[in-house]
Amino acid sequence: MSAGAPNPARSASPDPGSDALNLGIVAHVDAGKTSLTERLLHFAGVLDEIGSVDAGSTHTDTLALERRRGITIKSAVASFALDGRTVNLIDTPGHPDFIAEVERVLGVLDGAVLVVSAVEGVQAQTRVLMRTLRRLRIPTLIFVNKIDRRGAQDTSLLRSLGDRLTPALAPLGAVHDAGLPTASFQPYPEADADVADRLGQRLAEQDDAVLAACLNALPHPLPPARLRAELVRQTHRALIHPVFFGSAVTGAGVDALAEGIGQLLPPAGGAPDEPVSGTVFKVERGAAGERIAYVRLFGGRVRVRDHVTLRQGPGAAREGRVTGVRVFAEGTVTGARAVAAGQIGQLLGLADVRVGDTVGRPGPRTGTDRHFAPPALETVVRPVRPGDRAALHSALLQLAEQDPLIGLRHDEIRRETSVSLYGEVQKEVIGTTLDEDYGIPVSFSATTTLHRESVDGPGQARETRGEDGNPFAATVGLRVEPGPPGSGVDHRLGVELGSMPHAFMRAVEDTVRATLHQGLYGWQVSDCVVTLTHSGFCSVRSTAADFRGLTPLVLMSALRRAGTTVLEPMHDFRLEVPSAALGQVVPLLARLRAVPAAPRVERYGCSLTGEIPAASVHPLERRLAGLTGGEGLLETSFARHRPVTATRRPPSRARTDHNPLHRREYLLHVVRRV
Repeated sequence: MSAGAPNPARSASPDPGSDALNLGIVAHVDAGKTSLTERLLHFAGVLDEIGSVDAGSTHTDTLALERRRGITIKSAVASFALDGRTVNLIDTPGHPDFIAEVERVLGVLDGAVLVVSAVEGVQAQTRVLMRTLRRLRIPTLIFVNKIDRRGAQDTSLLRSLGDRLTPALAPLGAVHDAGLPTASFQPYPEADADVADRLGQRLAEQDDAVLAACLNALPHPLPPARLRAELVRQTHRALIHPVFFGSAVTGAGVDALAEGIGQLLPPAGGAPDEPVSGTVFKVERGAAGERIAYVRLFGGRVRVRDHVTLRQGPGAAREGRVTGVRVFAEGTVTGARAVAAGQIGQLLGLADVRVGDTVGRPGPRTGTDRHFAPPALETVVRPVRPGDRAALHSALLQLAEQDPLIGLRHDEIRRETSVSLYGEVQKEVIGTTLDEDYGIPVSFSATTTLHRESVDGPGQARETRGEDGNPFAATVGLRVEPGPPGSGVDHRLGVELGSMPHAFMRAVEDTVRATLHQGLYGWQVSDCVVTLTHSGFCSVRSTAADFRGLTPLVLMSALRRAGTTVLEPMHDFRLEVPSAALGQVVPLLARLRAVPAAPRVERYGCSLTGEIPAASVHPLERRLAGLTGGEGLLETSFARHRPVTATRRPPSRARTDHNPLHRREYLLHVVRRV
């Protein structure tokens, strides 16, 4: 890989003061986004040769596993110069099992290119991504790829894009020889009166002032310069989405797309003299095991040897010292003295950095709102060699650093570690990564749906120091009661703050949160309030370990008196099927415990909306293609948790009908062993 010879059609490398553009390439799996990334890097002169996904030679798929499987697993950053600005291009995974990677990238983008296959058309993930991009108001261009493939659509696909994605589309050219190797994309001439009239109508639909200007100009269209300026303005505001056609394989239409990226998408903005504000969207490990943080700066400047403040959500702030800075330029990452507002860079030396951390002040998109459904599946990971148990736990912690949605839950009683998942492909990737990168072969239990437990009512318990049965030099009393939906675990003090040392108070709170990872049925307990009602200690004998040991006994006793209900995750769904397949799909939905509304007849057949248990989503996906001849389209999003119905036995993660945590003698044995 090296920079190619200068191309007069491309701009020269920008100076350090030029605007940057942080661009995301997003798509349904196999739509061709990684191939498009390669083609854009080649067009910009960064690559001499275009890599192939099939051959495993792409520039951004650097993991050996990505090259073998031909899919993107981790987001990757590459940089090139275009129209006087530096474009930081972020290639994201397309497979829904790795949607968490896409979610983290969305918060750092200035613009996006949504890739749609001209053959497969609008797919489920395409709709999910477009809906999210529009909700976040991220300026987005649409690139219809694979026009050279047999079965490629052009005009009919435009209608599908308008019906299934958004009507706010502005096609900027026409396809010739669709479905043939000679397929090409020809931009519309701006001076053409019919072209100007159609574009003016599309822009007028989004802005009354443009509508008035079009009416005043009749019988002539608006001047091309006015239309172009309005197209840029509406694209910047994510009101309209320009559409390009082409082929990442042959290069058709890529030059027009590159011109659109340079002229239609907004610059990053932000000023280096503002207070530091940024977001960490990726963390990886270097060759020596050090953490490398990928940060997008919205304001300010971070230099080598600077001390920065890191914060995650409402958590306490942490301090870190930057020992190295790297920035992206011309397809490589190079050392630099600083990373400035608008740029993406790598920060070294932050030992405690985590994905999702705010650097300095919160940026414009550093809220806690989720854009996609959380993982709804879980599996137990076991080392093939028993002696690897400690190494496995350490390796999983490192993987969780890179992907916080790999939720780890360690069961000390059964000495098992569970991880949360989006799907079976992600499980296979985790297993291969542990084996090849860490030398730890593992096996997995059958994947299960991730349930939760909610507290039924108030319950309290107390253990007093010195009383029979209490082996700890501590007194702890706890009250458990339901909390508001979505509140998590709210720990409160019902005793005076100075009634015992802060270290003991902290030990109780930390142990309460850790213990609630497993409730009466072994599932995580959420949305509850836990109040410390009694406390006591001996100044000579008591230690924080006494409080860490006693708290689980008291908490589980209070929880048993309060009672819990097992909750299952529910998803909203939208299903599009041919009318002829409706008679087979509806009975399947009933068997899968879905609750659909009445079908609606639409242009493409019938649509059904409703609610379905998360456990039934994958079985529905597996059956849908066969029942609909491959034409069914399923779209789901997390809706809520609901109590497991009385006709179904509440699922338990314990080996017996009752969790061993209920048994005081067993819990004491575990606490003492720890």
